[in-house]
Amino acid sequence: MYNPDLPLEVRVVDKIRETPSIFTLHLEFTDPDIDLEYRCQPGQYNMLYLYGVGEVPISIVSDPEHRGPLEHTIRSVGRVTRGLDRLRVGERIGLRGPYGRGWPIREAEGRDVVIVTGGLGCAPVVSMIRYVLRRRERFGRLVIMQGVKHTDELIWRKQYEQWQRLPNTQVLLSSDISGPNWPFSVGKVTVLFNQARLNTRKSIVMLCGPEMMMKASIERLLALDMPPEAIWLSIERNMQCGINHCGHCQVGPHFVCQDGPVFHYPELAPWLGVTGF
Repeated sequence: MYNPDLPLEVRVVDKIRETPSIFTLHLEFTDPDIDLEYRCQPGQYNMLYLYGVGEVPISIVSDPEHRGPLEHTIRSVGRVTRGLDRLRVGERIGLRGPYGRGWPIREAEGRDVVIVTGGLGCAPVVSMIRYVLRRRERFGRLVIMQGVKHTDELIWRKQYEQWQRLPNTQVLLSSDISGPNWPFSVGKVTVLFNQARLNTRKSIVMLCGPEMMMKASIERLLALDMPPEAIWLSIERNMQCGINHCGHCQVGPHFVCQDGPVFHYPELAPWLGVTGF
């Protein structure tokens, strides 16, 4: 019987170098029975455990209902993630999960889905984008807005270009600092709202990225008459256990590891962007 709270062994079946500091691991369970039992939702995460080093929470970027390896895109910034970056195909690590609350799939059906992200913050919504695109008849328009600090930080550029060519899909990209041959917008991600064709009466918005970027985006959305109830966001905190035990990820009365990482904006609004929370 599969227990999500116990570390299970997974094998690295592929590793993709996205940028010098960002990589994607494709993982599969070494026990085929576990692979059949494992289920997750867009927006959830797994705890990846590197033997003898530690574990970290990493968003799942693959479509949860598309059978195949689990994909996790990771920035190499700390002891554990640098160790994961040294893994080779065939090596094994531990995995716990899935954990947390994912994106509101049921609420999104029949509505336009607006994705607003910044930096590597795009990872938590990629699974949702893939989910929508494989079930296109269930959703309205798909609007994807992605902002980065520098053009060199944009990962999945070819993927964005492929999505842009799909029907009923709008992809808008921006960079604070533009490099050579950057064909997209320059500025914060909020400059893209002027280009987005938003129907505020039938849209649901999903945000993730740096907290101040999300706060500025929400202010812009509200100014465009987007109802607060239509806004959802995924936030990051120091999630060390994933099971409401250590308390490191508490925000007001909420524990991000279980009550989130996806929150309905009205329930998180009093603490969003507040120092100390």
